[in-house]
Amino acid sequence: MVSVKKVKKSQENIGAKLALVMKSGKSQLGYKSTLKTLRAGKSKLILLASNLPSIRRSEIEYYAMLSKTTVHLYSGNNVDLGTALGRHYRVSVMSITDAGDSDILTALNAKA
Repeated sequence: MVSVKKVKKSQENIGAKLALVMKSGKSQLGYKSTLKTLRAGKSKLILLASNLPSIRRSEIEYYAMLSKTTVHLYSGNNVDLGTALGRHYRVSVMSITDAGDSDILTALNAKA
């Protein structure tokens, strides 16, 4: 069983990496634009909030499987994901196309 401290530490670690991606990399926020990047084959990592509806989650996972893109389930809800990205609104889906200076792709085992 994973301790509470380790879960909080990993959330903070991913949050710091996401902040660096937003500052130096390229990403798309939202369901529609994520599907567009998946269809184009530009996505390298997909982040999904924990409270994303299951039909949307399964559709994104299907497109990600076709484009061989890694999907990471963010442990927080869409409000937490938006806050981690430095936004003042809810974000349920995020697609990273270029990580910039962040090493989030290697940390979450995404394709480089």
